Amino acid sequence: MVCGMVLKGRWRYLEHDWIAAEGGFVYEPPGEVRTLVIDPPCTEMITFFNVNGAMVYVDEQGNTIGYEDVHTKIGLCRQHYAAVGLGADYVDRFIR
Repeated sequence: MVCGMVLKGRWRYLEHDWIAAEGGFVYEPPGEVRTLVIDPPCTEMITFFNVNGAMVYVDEQGNTIGYEDVHTKIGLCRQHYAAVGLGADYVDRFIR
């Protein structure tokens, strides 16, 4: 499940006929395939997404090509903090 709040701009999913506009709330049920696009003249959007569970990425045939979950995100944070000189363990202060 994903919930989102559009803070700036507007966007939509190719698979649906609605538009997520500034100030709007978005609910996405688990297991749904979505392709997010930003149409001109809008050049930027900011949306706060709250993702519950893993995000599984698929190709056009529905084959899994990647995923993100809490563990992969922590790994990315460790890499980033190490690269900017804070140390990989800097992320630990945000985990309880």
